[in-house]
This record gives sequence, structure tokens and C-alpha cells, in this order.
Amino acid sequence: MKLGMVGLPNVGKSTLFNALTNAGAESANYPFCTIEPNVGVVSVPDERLDVLAKMYEPKKFTPAVLEFVDIAGLVKGASKGEGLGNKFLSNIREVDAIVHVVRCFEDPDVVHVDGSVGALRDIETINLELIFADMEILERKITKTQKMAKADKKYNGEVAFLERLMAHLEEGKSARSFPFTEDEIAMIRDTPLLSNKPVIYAANLSEEDFIEGYENNPNYQQVKALAEEEKSAVLPICAKIEEEIADMTEEEKREFLSDLHLTESGLNRIIKEGYSLLGLISFLTAGSDEVRAWTIVKGTKAPQAAGKIHTDFERGFIRAEVVAFSDLTACGSMTAAKEKGLVRLEGKEYVMKDGDIVLFRFNV
Repeated sequence: MKLGMVGLPNVGKSTLFNALTNAGAESANYPFCTIEPNVGVVSVPDERLDVLAKMYEPKKFTPAVLEFVDIAGLVKGASKGEGLGNKFLSNIREVDAIVHVVRCFEDPDVVHVDGSVGALRDIETINLELIFADMEILERKITKTQKMAKADKKYNGEVAFLERLMAHLEEGKSARSFPFTEDEIAMIRDTPLLSNKPVIYAANLSEEDFIEGYENNPNYQQVKALAEEEKSAVLPICAKIEEEIADMTEEEKREFLSDLHLTESGLNRIIKEGYSLLGLISFLTAGSDEVRAWTIVKGTKAPQAAGKIHTDFERGFIRAEVVAFSDLTACGSMTAAKEKGLVRLEGKEYVMKDGDIVLFRFNV
């Protein structure tokens, strides 16, 4: 999963990016690595892997990973290539979802580019650039489809749909708020609309508001209302707190969060929101060689899940030996789970479930 972090200057985006990527490397025993100056890879915390590691004592421990991209260079006019606009937009095309950091805190020492804090105005600035870029793409698609409709009337319905979508964008509304039908989703699948990317609005609050009650923060309330309208996610967060806990040990982090009456870090909450928004789950493989988590989309069948490990596994798929994580841990070992009949043999039509522990049988 790749999440792109966007936001205007002085909203706390880079502070949050640095805190999350550093904390992620520390929290789950996965070496932080920098692919480029603005890309960080962190491990996805999964307590199930820790349990399996104690059970199997493997030579290798491999969690699922999440990539954060700190997307810079946005100014008004980015869709026209101003500033680093073209680079900004091309980076967004490559991510699965957007973490849009929105300033919801007042601080006279941190200047706002527009002179005052205004969450909806800031969101609109970035959203409009994405919408303008989408309108250019859509205009070309409409022209092409209109030509096809002249030769074959079956494309008339698609033209009508694209024109309705264009009218929606022209009103300044993101594509993700358009009421697509399943057929329309299929029509637009190969058209990379930036404003159709799933969004997590990270409402960056002051420490006081975050701890004592952000529900009374008017900017947060505005972001929350917009997210509900768009069917996006909203996540109250405090970049300063994340920065404070980034270098702590796991024990120090737990104590600090407990003192603030928090159960988990911002990184963990963003990961959960990202998985939920994108419809992702994890299946697990376990043995003395390696304990590992694999990320798949909900609804994936066993052969395709096997293909995540190796294409040969999917090509020569025979069956999958599956046991639920809860059943394995209750029994204490795979042998005991088999004796109780809890290890199932599943075929090609089996739909994978979150937490399945699997051994794939194949023959190529």
C-alpha cells in the first residue's frame, strides 16, 4: 500500500511524515529505508505476527509494509505545471490513497500562506488542482468517445455519463463524490482521475485540542462534515505528539500514550484507516523459515492470493491448507489444530479471510 501525503505549506505535513516514518521503523522491528529523500517505508504493526513468531521461532520475520510518499511542490496553478506542479501530480497518480494533512490549529508563530487558518479553503486549494487536471483528461476522453459514438450508437450512453461527470467536476466537486453505478465504474476504470483517489483527511490539531476535545474545534468539524459528504475518512491527529513519540522505545511510547488516555499511535490509526478505505486484509504464512504477512484485497480467492507469493503458486495451484489465526492460537500448535479438524482443505473458489494462516499446495 502506498499513501501520498499532501498539504499546503505550514500545515504540519513534513513534520507528520518524518514522525510517522521514523516511528514506524522503530515500532515494528523493520529497518527504515529511504528510497528517495521524500519516500519512507514502514512496517504494518500486526500482533498476530508476534504471536506466530513466538510459536515458530522463525529465521526470518517479515511484516507487510506501507510506503509513505511526502508529495511536495504544490502551489495554485499546479495543474498548469506551475511550481513543481507536474511532478506533484505525477506522484499522486502513483499512490493508492491520499493522506491530506489539513491545518486545524491556531499558532501565531506559524504563518499560514493565506494569512489565516481555514481548513475548507485549504482543502479546496488542493482539490481544485486535482479537479482541473482531471477535467483535461476527461475532455480528451469525451472527444474520443464522441467520435466512436458517431460510428456506433452503443457509445452514446458512455458519452452521456462522461458529460455528467464533467459537469460534476465543473462545479468544483471531486470525482470521488460522484454517484457512480457499477457500469460507470467499469467505464472509467482505465482513466486515472486524481480526484477519485480515496482520501484520509488528517486533521492536524494543537496538543491541547487533541487531548482535551477536538470535537469543539470548528475547523475539525468542517473537515469531518466534508469527509462524510465525500465518503472519505477523517483522522484527528497531532503532529507535535507524533514527533515526540517518534524516538521513544515501545515501552516509553505505551506509557506516554497511556498518560494521554490514548490506545495507539497516529501511525497505527492511519494504517487501519488506509486498509479499511482500500478494502485490504492480510493473510499469514508461518513456519520455521519465515513468518510473514501478505496484503490482499477483500474478496481475493485462494489461487490469486497464492500468486502474491509467487506466480508459480497461482499457475500450479492445487489446494490451500487453511486455519484461522484464532483456532491455531487456541490449540497452541498446527498439529493440535489438525487433530481437532480445524485445518481445512480449500479449493480454487475459496475466498480468503483476514487472519487466515495458509500453506499452498501447487505443482508446476
